[in-house]
Amino acid sequence: MTSGSYAAVDLGASSGRVMLGRVEADRLSLREVSRFSYRPAVRDGALRWDAAFLRRSVEEGLRGLDVRSIGIDSWAVDYGLLDASGELLADPVCYRDSRTDGVVEQVLSKVPAAELYDVTGIQILPINTLFQLVADPLAQQASHLLLIPDLVAYWLTGEIGAEHTNASTTQLLDVRTGQWATGLMSRLGIPSALFPPIRRPGSSLGRNVVSVGSHDTASAVYAVPARTDRFGYISCGTWSLVGVELDRPVLSTESLAANFTNEAGVGGTVRYLRNVMGLWLLEESLRVWDLGRDDLLKTAAGLPRRAVIDPNAPEFLPPGDMPARIVDACRRTGQPVPADPPEIVRCILDSLAQAYRDTLLDAQRLSGKEIDVVHIVGGGSQNELLCQLTADACRLPVLAGPVEATALGNLLVQAGIPDPRQLVAATQEVRRYDPSPGQPKVKS
Repeated sequence: MTSGSYAAVDLGASSGRVMLGRVEADRLSLREVSRFSYRPAVRDGALRWDAAFLRRSVEEGLRGLDVRSIGIDSWAVDYGLLDASGELLADPVCYRDSRTDGVVEQVLSKVPAAELYDVTGIQILPINTLFQLVADPLAQQASHLLLIPDLVAYWLTGEIGAEHTNASTTQLLDVRTGQWATGLMSRLGIPSALFPPIRRPGSSLGRNVVSVGSHDTASAVYAVPARTDRFGYISCGTWSLVGVELDRPVLSTESLAANFTNEAGVGGTVRYLRNVMGLWLLEESLRVWDLGRDDLLKTAAGLPRRAVIDPNAPEFLPPGDMPARIVDACRRTGQPVPADPPEIVRCILDSLAQAYRDTLLDAQRLSGKEIDVVHIVGGGSQNELLCQLTADACRLPVLAGPVEATALGNLLVQAGIPDPRQLVAATQEVRRYDPSPGQPKVKS
């Protein structure tokens, strides 16, 4: 372990931060240095991220910091394409763009779902890099593909590579070998020459940059303050990643049918999980209403459960009038229709809690790993109503926090902490939520 100060560049799907951390044998502290917000916008016929703004914001946030190293993590699946001179061909397209409509069926007509899953171990989602590339006309013109954190690292160092945990989310990495699945690429017409060498968390990129668990969920799970291995996790932000940690992938037919994914974790672990649409439902609703969050949550806490939706339904993926879609979903399924914003908020949080319960039950059944506690990390750990509803739904204690799990995991890899979870548990605030009395325990 190397004590000292480190910088974590943490890019979420709606905002980014530069965090300054101090790591010592018995101390782990964080301070936000810079924060910047961004939303994709339609340009050149697609929903795109503003790469120049992202680069400028990161570089400005890092300017003047005296640190041992810098680590970068971000959301998954999106990428930039570089030409032969190393310049972006276009701003990266956001995974919420509609260009992948119908592409899943096109791909599965060439590579059956069972075979695709056996090679990659990744759940089939239209947002995955594989489906984006099949729909991307620039893929045939490009020289290099870099996932978002690798693109930021390239801007800082000039080095081209692909960090393992994030590369595993593309559905183009062989789950057994940890290398690119070039045979799969060939069958789908994806140029394998686009893909750079794989690098592992902890490796140095030069110019003071260290490769970390660059998929933000990989960093977040690395910082779960678990005391034993019998835990489930919910990394809860715009998306919720819900699952268990394993030492080998689960590639069964049943796992495929349940749409579970086997993503790479830091230290050779497997993040066996299912994506659940997370606080995006609430964030987009609040944006439409232009109302305060705290008062709505307080009112929603006093309401009974009346209706639930499937938070993963395709209609909830794009931006737009989320409250109207939720009301319509309740009406179509013959449930009580939420009449006002607090009722819609309660519907969202009840729906997420139920989806978390169902996912954790499936994870235990399919993997054979039982859990005694649920850890919620990330921004969702601050939502007291969601944490309590999750404890009630799962009939298990919920330990909420740390909020900054992703940045902490990023720092811990840079510092080479031998027992990171023990340090996180000893130094970070965690709040416990027990199931409300009077309800039967849910059986796995």
